[in-house]
Formats: sequence, C-alpha cells, structure tokens
Amino acid sequence: MLGGARGPDLGPGPRGADAGAGVRAGLANPLDRWRLLLLNPLMQFESLKAFCDLAESESFTKAAQVNKVTQSAVSQTISALERQFKSLLIERSKKNFRLTPEGEVLYDYSKKILQHYDAIQSKIQELKNEVSGDVRVSAVYSIGLHDLPPYIKRFLKEHPTVNLNIQLRREDKCYEDVVGNVVDLGLLVYPCHDSKIEVVMLRKDPLVLVCHPQNPLAKQKLIKIKSLAGQKFVGFETDMPTRKAVDKLLKEHGASVQYVMQFDNIETIKRAIEIDSGISILAEETLRPELASHTLATVRLEGSPMRQIGAIYKKGKVLSPAMKQFIELLKKTF
Repeated sequence: MLGGARGPDLGPGPRGADAGAGVRAGLANPLDRWRLLLLNPLMQFESLKAFCDLAESESFTKAAQVNKVTQSAVSQTISALERQFKSLLIERSKKNFRLTPEGEVLYDYSKKILQHYDAIQSKIQELKNEVSGDVRVSAVYSIGLHDLPPYIKRFLKEHPTVNLNIQLRREDKCYEDVVGNVVDLGLLVYPCHDSKIEVVMLRKDPLVLVCHPQNPLAKQKLIKIKSLAGQKFVGFETDMPTRKAVDKLLKEHGASVQYVMQFDNIETIKRAIEIDSGISILAEETLRPELASHTLATVRLEGSPMRQIGAIYKKGKVLSPAMKQFIELLKKTF
C-alpha cells in the first residue's frame, strides 16, 4: 500500500553484484513471489498500480499525481517492490528512464493483474445493474465549455451515484492524461489514431467564418475560402489540431492568410475577434452565446467543411459500467 514516509525521491534499490544475485534468486520461482506479493497487505493493488503508472508515464511526478500521493511515497513503493523481488526494476538516471528486464516482467504481469481486477469489478457491477464510481474526463475548452454541460446534467440525473470529474485541457494534455491514466476518457477535436489509444467518433460540426458584425465579410451569405487570402487571422497556436486543420483547409484552397494573434483556447480567440482584431474559422456550435448577443457574426463557407469530435481512452483499458454509459450517452445524443 502506498505510504507517506519520507525519503529520497529515487530510492537506492539493489545494485551491482548483489542486484544480479537478487535477480537470480528473486525470480527463480516467480509463482511463489506473486503469491507472496498478493498475500502481503502492504504490497497489493495500490503498489502494482503505482509501478505501472510510473512505467507508463516515466515520471515520478505524474505517477504521484495519478495515485494522489507524494513523489516520495511512489519512490518508496518502488523501493519496497525491489526489496520484495530482490531485483532492480528501474534504471535510475536524471537523463533517462528505463525499466530493467525484471521491471518489464513485473510491468507485464502487473498490467494483467490490474486488468483482471478491473474486469471483475466491472462484471460484478453489471450483474447487479449498478452504475457507480468515478469517471474522470479531460476535455478541450471548446467541448467542455460549450458542448458538454447539458450532457453532464443529463448523465448525473440518470446516474446520481456516479462521480463525474471534468477538467478542461489543451488537446496535447488530453492525450497525455489518457495515456498516463490521469483520466479515463478524453474528449477532443480531430482525434488522432494512435497505437496507445482507442477512438470513438462522436459527431461532426460545421465550420464557419467568424468576424466582427461590422466587418464587410459579415454581409455575405456564402464565402469562397480562396477569397480569404491576405486577411488578418486570429487562430489557435500552431501545434494544436484545430489550427492544423484550418491551415490545411486554407492551403487546399490557395488562401494564404496573415496570423496576427494566436491563442491556446477558443474563448480568447473570440474575444480578439469581438474587438475586430481579425477573422477566424471556428465551429459554429461554439459561437451560440456570441451570436445570440450579436457580438460576433458568421458566414457559411463554400464546401461546408466540418470539425470532428471524438472520445479517446487507453487501449486495453477495462471500461466500468459508468464509463460505458457515459460513452453511450455521447454516441447517441452528442
């Protein structure tokens, strides 16, 4: 079990000749070792989970965050596992993080044990028709602020015993959170298919030209994308998926624009357009408040380009009934 005792963040662990002897002795009968591990109340699922989270995130800080303990506690948990198995599990270096061969073995078997344990919990809940527990979600700002609220309200009304935790993040942080087990699900735009994640496509939204109501472009009903060449643009930062999608769209139509402002969230982009700093291409769904108050205007784009929204979760993750119900709600009604 994870504890809070003080100690160095990188425990010494077995090394050198002693470590080699420990490997031979410690793994000579792995079945006995696993039995001892599972019977020892100080080293059960919490310790295995902390080790797996550390192996996947390659960060003591992130592993501590996921398990809601201190970095010192994670370090001491790893040291305790190394003493238990009499084996060095992690190559400790400031420049590089690497599991030893023994660490790889422990990681592979630990993942199977944790997955089976999650599957047992999930199956028992299903047999009891029970939907409860935690669902942790990272959502990009545009989805979390504009799309998600009514679905959160509906889900919690149908499943009041579920604790639904939503945090707003950049796209890259959503991926990191999912892969690092910080959250169960990620909700983002233009989800990338990756060997570490599963993608569930949810819906597509129309993209529109956005401008100040007094901008001459606001008078048009339909605008050709190539005619936007030379316009002052307000957009997302260059490494964000939405920016990449918009830039690709403009390039395909031969429209070279002038980016005058770049931000990491949609709210700041809208505020910049409201003071007539430039125009942009955004999802129409994210503009409802501003269109209702007439602080922004939109124009349909030729070809009706769309924004894709999807949910992601870690490949191999056992989805609890609560997670399954939340995904199903979004698939059917989002």
